[in-house]
Amino acid sequence: MASCAARFLWFVFLFVSLPGYAQVRERINLNEDWRFYKYPTAQEADGLIYDVRPAISGYDDSINADAKPTDAVEVAATERVLKPWILPTGNAFINDKSNQHQRPSGEPGADFDFVQTNFDDRHWESLNLPHDWAIEGPFYTGNNPEVGGGMGRLPSHGVAWYRKQFKLADDDAGKRIYLDIDGAMSYSMVWLNGHLVGGWPYGYSSYRLDLTPYLNVDSVNQLAIRLDNPNNSSRWYPGGGIYRNVWLVKTSPVHVEQWGTQVVTENISAKSADVKLTLKVKNTQVRGQAVRLVNEIYQASNDGKPTGALVSKFATRHAMIAGNNSEAMTNIVTVSNPKLWGPVPTQTPHRYVIVSQVYQGDKLLDEYHTVFGIRKIEFDPNQGVLVNGEHIALQGVNQHHDLGALGAAFNERAAQRQLEILQEMGVNAIRMAHNPPAPELLVLTDKMGILVLNESFDSWYKKKTPHDFHLIFADWHEQDLRALVRRDRNHPSVIIWYIGNEVGEQYTGEEGAEVALRLKRIVKQEDPTRPVTASKNWAKADFPFSAALDLISLNYQGEGIRQLPEFEGTNRIRTPPSYPAFHKAHPDKVILSSETASAFSSRGIYLFPVTSQMSAPTRDGRGGDSSILQVSSYELHAVDFGSSADKVFKYLDTHPYVAGQFVWNGFDYLGEPTPYYSSRSSYSGIIDLAGFKKDRFYLYQSQWRQELPMVHILPHWNWPERVGKVTPIHIFTSGDEVELFVNGQSMGRKKMAELTYRIRFDDIRYEPGEVKAVAYKNGRKWAEQTISTTGKPAALRLTADRGNIAADGTDLSFVTLEVIDSAGRVVPTATHQIEFTVDGAGQLVATDNGDSTNFTPFPSATRKAFSGKALAIVKSADSAGEIIITAKAKGLAPTTIVISAE
Repeated sequence: MASCAARFLWFVFLFVSLPGYAQVRERINLNEDWRFYKYPTAQEADGLIYDVRPAISGYDDSINADAKPTDAVEVAATERVLKPWILPTGNAFINDKSNQHQRPSGEPGADFDFVQTNFDDRHWESLNLPHDWAIEGPFYTGNNPEVGGGMGRLPSHGVAWYRKQFKLADDDAGKRIYLDIDGAMSYSMVWLNGHLVGGWPYGYSSYRLDLTPYLNVDSVNQLAIRLDNPNNSSRWYPGGGIYRNVWLVKTSPVHVEQWGTQVVTENISAKSADVKLTLKVKNTQVRGQAVRLVNEIYQASNDGKPTGALVSKFATRHAMIAGNNSEAMTNIVTVSNPKLWGPVPTQTPHRYVIVSQVYQGDKLLDEYHTVFGIRKIEFDPNQGVLVNGEHIALQGVNQHHDLGALGAAFNERAAQRQLEILQEMGVNAIRMAHNPPAPELLVLTDKMGILVLNESFDSWYKKKTPHDFHLIFADWHEQDLRALVRRDRNHPSVIIWYIGNEVGEQYTGEEGAEVALRLKRIVKQEDPTRPVTASKNWAKADFPFSAALDLISLNYQGEGIRQLPEFEGTNRIRTPPSYPAFHKAHPDKVILSSETASAFSSRGIYLFPVTSQMSAPTRDGRGGDSSILQVSSYELHAVDFGSSADKVFKYLDTHPYVAGQFVWNGFDYLGEPTPYYSSRSSYSGIIDLAGFKKDRFYLYQSQWRQELPMVHILPHWNWPERVGKVTPIHIFTSGDEVELFVNGQSMGRKKMAELTYRIRFDDIRYEPGEVKAVAYKNGRKWAEQTISTTGKPAALRLTADRGNIAADGTDLSFVTLEVIDSAGRVVPTATHQIEFTVDGAGQLVATDNGDSTNFTPFPSATRKAFSGKALAIVKSADSAGEIIITAKAKGLAPTTIVISAE
C-alpha cells in the first residue's frame, strides 16, 4: 500500500518503463497541507488589488439568459493596483514582443504579513487542494440575497489567501523550479518568500510561474497566494479558491518548454500515418547550448505511460539554442499499421505517447512525454463530421465545470462518473460550457472516446454581468487563448475550438466580425488543424459575424426562437427555424447546434394538465408551479427561447446536413436556476444535480442508442388523489410500436408516428395497480417495462456505484439512498429525512437529492429524500479498510452498506 507521501510525489513525466533512463524532470503534486484564510467581508480585505472594478447598482441576476450583452463601464484607477506586476506573467503567450509587458521596479506587498515566512498561520484553516471555499455554504436565501440564484446562492465571492511551505532537495541547486496552477478562481497573485512572482486573472486558465529567482535552495520557501473572486462575475456558479491541482516542476536549465510539443497526424490510412512533431526547447542560461533531440513513439497505457515495443523513431536532431531563448524544431516520421483513435461505440480510442529526450553530449537534460492519438477528422457541409472516414452524428451535451455537491473542486472520479452516465445515454460529444476545462477532464475524454468542443470565453468586450471577463478581455484575451490551445492541442478528443459563446459582438456588424477574425487568427497560429467557431443565438445567416467563422454554430436558432403566437410583439429574440437559411448562405460550411432544447423538468414531479403540444414554454398551470418552484417531468416544457427534446429531434431529422446537437445541458448545474431564480441550481439537465436520471434521459437514450432494447414509462403510478382522473401515460422507446396494459387490460397498441419521439396515451384514467408497456420493433417484441403503485414506505436501500475504491484519500463512492416499500419498490413520492453516518476508512463528503429548491448545505449528514431518493458521497481515507455507510429515517429500519478501500 502506497504511503500518503508517495501518493503525492507523482513523477508524471519520468520515463521508468525502459532501463537506463535517469530521473531528469520532476512534477510534484503540491495539493497537501495548505493554510487558508478568507476575509469575512470585502470591506475588511487588504488593498493588494489587481485593478479597480466598476461599481454595481440595480443589477438583476435573474436577467434572461439570452439578454443582449451591454457595453463595458469605464473606470479609472485612483489607487495603486498590481496589474503592472501581473501582466508580464503572460508574456510567453504574446507573439508580438513589442506588446509584451515589462515588470516595474518595486516589490508590492513585500511588507504585508501574509507573505512573510515567519507569519504565524496556525490559526488559519488547514486543508488540501483542490478546494472550493464556497461549496459548504451556507446558501443565501430569501429576497435580495448577497449572491443571487444566477451564481448559485453560495458565498463564492470574496478575498482569500492560501499559504504553504516547501523545501527543495539538496540536488535542486541549478535547476529551474516552476509552479503550475491548473485553475484558481480568480485574479490569483502569487508571492514567494515575500516577492510578488506573478499571477493570472482568468479563473479558468492554467498557468506557470518561474519561481527560480526567488527561491531559497537550502531553507524553507514560503508560498502565499491571494485570490479575489468578485460577486456578479458569472452567469453560473464559478466556485471560489484554488479548485484545481497545483504542481512543482523541476527541470534542467535546458528543457522542453511548457506545453512545448505539438503533434499533427497526416496522410492516415490503414497501412500508415505520418506523425509530425514540433518540439520547442527552452534555454534559461546566458550562453547558447548545443543539444541533441531524440524522439520515440510508443503505445500509451491507460495511464498514459509508454508500453510495449518501440513503434517508431524520429530522426535525431541537433540544434544550438541561444541563451535565454527558445527554439522550435519539426520532425516527421511514419507509423506503420496505425491504431486509430476514434469515438466509442463504433471506434476505439487508441493512444500513443512520444518520449522526447534532450541531450547535451551523452548527458540527458530533459525528458518529456506527449500523449496523442492518430485520427482523421473531416467536416463535410452536407454530412457533418467524419472521423476516420465514418460519419459520426454529434450526440452531445453541454457541461458546466461544477461537480454538483462537490462544487468546482475538481475530482477525477466525480468527473468520470458524469461521463460514464452520459455515455450510457448515448452521448459521444461534450461542449465545455463556457470555459477551459480541468486538464484531467480531457485526459478522460481521450481515454473514453468522447469528442470535445473546447471553449474559451463567455464574453468579449461587451458584458453579461458587471464583473465578468469583459473587464480583462482587452489585456488578456491573447494570453488566455494561446494558453488554452497550447495546453490542449494534442488531445485527440478535441475537434473544434470555440472562441466565444453568445457574445455581444454578434450585434455589432463588421466591428464584431473583426474581433472574431482576430481571435480566430490567434488560434490558427497555435493550431491550424482544427476549425474555429463561436456560438450564435442572434446573428443571422447574412451577418459578417457568421461569415468570419469556420463553422456555423447555432444556439436554438435551428428550431426557431419564440415562434409561438404569445411572443408576437415582444422585444425578445424571435427567430424562425434557421437551418435552411444558414445552409443556403454558407453551403461550404458545416452547421451544428451548439445549444439545443434548454428543456426543464424536476425529477419525479408531474404536473397536470399535460399539454397537447410537442413543445411549450413553462408557466404556472402549463408545466410549471411557482408555488413549489418545480417543473413537470412530462418533458414537454422549455425556456422561452428553447424547445423540447422532441421538437429538436424533429428539426434535426428534417435537416440531415446538420452535424448534430449539444443539448443544454447534460447535468443540472449550480446557479442559473431558470425559471425560478430563488432556487439554487438549474432545471435544464437531463440528469439532476445528484446524478439521478430524469425521464428525459430515456428519451435521449431511445434516439441515441437505437440498438439498445429499452422502453420507459412515465409518470410513476402513485396518485391516490387522482383516482378516476385523466392521467396521461407517455412512453419512450427505441422500438417502433408499443402496447400499453393497465391492470392487465390493453389500452391499445400504437406505432411511433413519423417525426415523433414518444408514444402518448393521453386519455388514461388513473386507477392504482400495474402499468406495463411492451415495445416492438419491426413487428417483434423488443423490450418491456412494468411499474406499479407501491405500498407505504417500509425500509431504506443503499447502493454504491462502486464497492471497491482506492485508499488514496481522494477516490469517491457515490451511494444512492432509496426509500422502498415492503416489496423492494422505490416509493416515488417519499420525502423522508435521511441521516447518514460513515465509519471506518472513509468519510462523508457531501449529500444531495437533486432538488433545485433544497438549501440544506451540501456537507450535511441529513438530507430529505426527493422523489424517493437521496445521495451520499463518500471519500476514502489514506489507509486501506472497510467503509461502513449507514442510513436512518424516522419510522423505517436503518440500513448499512460496506465499501472496501484498497
